[in-house]
Amino acid sequence: MISFSEAELIAWLSPIVWPFIRVLALFSALPVLGQRSVPVRVRVGLAFLIVVAAQASLPAMPQVALDSPRAFMLVLQNVLIGLTLGFAVRTVFAAVEFAGELIGLQMGLNYAGFFDPTGGGQGTVTARFFSTVVGLLFIVINGHLLVVAAIVQSFRAFPVAPEPFAFLRALQPQVWGSEIFALGLWIALPLIGMLLFVNLVLGVISRVAPQMNVLAIGFPVTLGVGMLGMFLTLPMMQAPFTMALERMLSRFV
Repeated sequence: MISFSEAELIAWLSPIVWPFIRVLALFSALPVLGQRSVPVRVRVGLAFLIVVAAQASLPAMPQVALDSPRAFMLVLQNVLIGLTLGFAVRTVFAAVEFAGELIGLQMGLNYAGFFDPTGGGQGTVTARFFSTVVGLLFIVINGHLLVVAAIVQSFRAFPVAPEPFAFLRALQPQVWGSEIFALGLWIALPLIGMLLFVNLVLGVISRVAPQMNVLAIGFPVTLGVGMLGMFLTLPMMQAPFTMALERMLSRFV
């Protein structure tokens, strides 16, 4: 008859349980993989597969009884770290969507709002388009592999310990909001400058030829110039997106 003690059971489960909680918390907050369209079973299966495959590179995990108060603190710490890493990636996505909002505002498309199922709020056409493009770009540049590497290396930067809020002093996630505005303006600046020049030209035309209805021709002109600018600048989005993603993930290494 096979028999084992509680200490042996904890020794078997500890290398799996704590990394599994952190990776699963990451997948619940990660863009693309954390959407409602991805089944929960898929996230759980991917988290378990990543934990099993990364066992050789993970440090030794503390052996704590699962029904002790210390185990509750370990669960809280790993959930917070996983959610924070997912929030860091979402910050980069939000910056690109913010750039789309700014471009749509300059193009005059902000009145065409619709329900955004990913965020649960109102979104514009350009912001939704940028969100879809950056989601595809995230997969194409192997951003999901970068995130998996970051979550594995986070166990050395922030080892499993009964201090759930200690990592916050090193990461300072409350200041990441500035990344949204900085990166968003960086991406949208060429198109904003182009549309600003178009508006200046339309203003001059309205002064030179007052009989011309600028409102009638202004919207098609700004819309056409905006679409052309998006077509020309869209291939350049990879560089700022990749740089911002690597900068955010480097905080967990």
